[in-house]
Amino acid sequence: MLKIQDYEFWFVAGSQFLYGEEQLRNVANDTEKIVASLNESGKLPYKVVFKGVMKTAEEITAFMKEANYRDEVAGVMTWMHTFSPAKNWIRGTKLLQKPLLHLATQFLNNIPYDTIDFDYMNLNQSAHGDREYGYINARLKKNNKVVYGHWADEEVQAEIASWENVAVAYNESFKVKVARFGDNMRNVAVTEGDKVEAQIKLGWTVDYYGIGDLVEEINKVTDEEVQAEYDDLASRYELVQGNNSEEHYQHSVREQLKQYIALKRFLDRGNYTAFTSNFEDLWGMDQLPGLAAQLLMRDGYGFAGEGDWKTAALDRVLKIMTHNKQTVFMEDYTLDLRPGHEAILGSHMLEVDPTIASDKPRVEVHPLDIGGKTDPARLVFSGSEGDGIDVTLSDFRDGFKFISYEVEGHKPEKETPYLPVAKQMWTPKAGLKKGSVAWIQNGGGHHTVFSLAATNEQIADLAKMYDIELVEID
Repeated sequence: MLKIQDYEFWFVAGSQFLYGEEQLRNVANDTEKIVASLNESGKLPYKVVFKGVMKTAEEITAFMKEANYRDEVAGVMTWMHTFSPAKNWIRGTKLLQKPLLHLATQFLNNIPYDTIDFDYMNLNQSAHGDREYGYINARLKKNNKVVYGHWADEEVQAEIASWENVAVAYNESFKVKVARFGDNMRNVAVTEGDKVEAQIKLGWTVDYYGIGDLVEEINKVTDEEVQAEYDDLASRYELVQGNNSEEHYQHSVREQLKQYIALKRFLDRGNYTAFTSNFEDLWGMDQLPGLAAQLLMRDGYGFAGEGDWKTAALDRVLKIMTHNKQTVFMEDYTLDLRPGHEAILGSHMLEVDPTIASDKPRVEVHPLDIGGKTDPARLVFSGSEGDGIDVTLSDFRDGFKFISYEVEGHKPEKETPYLPVAKQMWTPKAGLKKGSVAWIQNGGGHHTVFSLAATNEQIADLAKMYDIELVEID
């Protein structure tokens, strides 16, 4: 997968000088134990670093400034072990430009009835300290995450881990660069969008390149480079010649590998992590990228067809969030409307990502009745079963909007011998009719990111970080 930098999260406890030095030492010791336990649990994808007990507005402001400055810091976690007057947090919290998680917890998970006294109460004031702190975050409209429960509980640790993945994706979002080879598909509305607003709000840079720039790169690829990729392809997937002559099959597969090598080289040189193609703009190319796009998505690059840069960038962001597990560019393709069988069959001509495959993908060559080019090679496979989400990003005059619903993913009931594509079936958990009507009425597009690894809670967290609207269909 495409590499991202090593991230960490900074953790501080809130308190004040009122309780005395001994109690402050106990606050620090307890917090260090919590942080060590979180790191040792093996549940968190990124390291947590204890940065001290915050007692004054000056300390808090300096800490938040430092967190902003350090590129390796993906976010801040806070806990009010004792009562921390929330006015102290105003300036620093207003300055914080990174995701914020408020862990509303308590050091012990029980009330020690036999020994509890006022010394204990002076130290363990999370129950109302967290509410004092939460008020100021709400008043500042910080859109922070609140995780509630005992820090050692698996559910709490899972919530923290999930949020960490979202926070890292958010940080990486401001590094996402999309290369558009050609423009959007002509006369299509939903793939359009305000690229300047996307860079302001979401961090995405979107650049146009003429298809000739890619063709020039394709022509530089050597036979030796193609052969090395062909050998790797044969070791991973099943090569199926089918009804093609060997010459025709080899030409198509190797042409796609030339495209894969050229695209990767072009993207890496410009630090692009996502790209689009358009079957209406293939000047000088032998085929529409099919297998080439699938292999790049397998490697972690974002992609969408028809010039849809919004979905390509979102694909990349969600791949970061899920560590490139079962997260793919998708399109609602056709429907099963029979009672008891209600489902959507999703695909996209050639370009569905093999990270979602339930069987060993087959490299096949078939005609493509669109684009006017030679027969492209593609990976053919069936998707997987499980709970997941389907999400899109739409652009309206008043801003961007996530539209998402939870789904039940399943495999096709039968094979499709005359539709040789990668395919995934799913049914919205809201029901096919209710879910689809709500999707359409809210302006959800036909291009989506489908994931069996991401959750709607993570999409909600991401929407909060971006400060954009989420329509969650349930």
